[in-house]
Amino acid sequence: MAEIEKNDGAAQIVYFSHGGGPLPILGDPGHRSMVRFMEALPAKLRKPDAILVISAHWEAHEVTLTGGESPPLIYDYYGFPEEAYDITYPAPGQPGLVELIAGLLQKSGIPSRVDKNRGFDHGMFIPLKLMYPDALIPTVQMSLLHSLDPSSHLKLGRALRPLLEKNILVIGSGFSFHNLGAFSWRGEAATDTKNDAFQNWLIDLCTGDLSESDREHSLEYWEEAPSARYCHPREEHLLPLHVCAGMANRPARVIFDDFILGKRAVAFQW
Repeated sequence: MAEIEKNDGAAQIVYFSHGGGPLPILGDPGHRSMVRFMEALPAKLRKPDAILVISAHWEAHEVTLTGGESPPLIYDYYGFPEEAYDITYPAPGQPGLVELIAGLLQKSGIPSRVDKNRGFDHGMFIPLKLMYPDALIPTVQMSLLHSLDPSSHLKLGRALRPLLEKNILVIGSGFSFHNLGAFSWRGEAATDTKNDAFQNWLIDLCTGDLSESDREHSLEYWEEAPSARYCHPREEHLLPLHVCAGMANRPARVIFDDFILGKRAVAFQW
């Protein structure tokens, strides 16, 4: 197992929108801008020794990590063409990184467990198939907490800060807009002032020169943001951002601001 080395800069952290199920891989026109973004993103990053993915599609009562050496894929979507269930992405696991993360969580008093049988869900394999199609970079997936408590996810990010010394890529895989009933499944983009208000709030919050306490307070009380519950009737696709922001503890920059399934969505890099 290759060692995860220290590097001169901080670990790379990104939060992005992973799209609607397998549609980005199936050539859906409503995902064209997202696909272009993800295919181009690796050229703007250092090649990591390993990848940690916090996916919106895995919740557990305590933080859980994939511990298998060759995790299978979980096709956690339904009603798509047969080829959506033939997608492959044989990325290896990284037990060494799992052990390191579990130790960091223990030091912070955060209960965790390792699941050696759990596979990678589409919040991992859809974006990574676009970014790193050769599937050679060892990857670990980490769950959200089923409580969906924002302060707990910020704390989880803070516990991971020692990983900043390692050459890893941390991905918060969610969706900055996730109201299924409001998407345009034909991919037709239209002005949505309520969504714009929330996306602009996210940009100001994540990129602004704020103190750690001010930024985390706003993320903890994100429901007070403009149109928050319209954009996130349920917050599982937002909370990977909380983990990323809690870990980074510095302003982000916008790396994507475009339409997916007819709705504006944003991505950040720290």
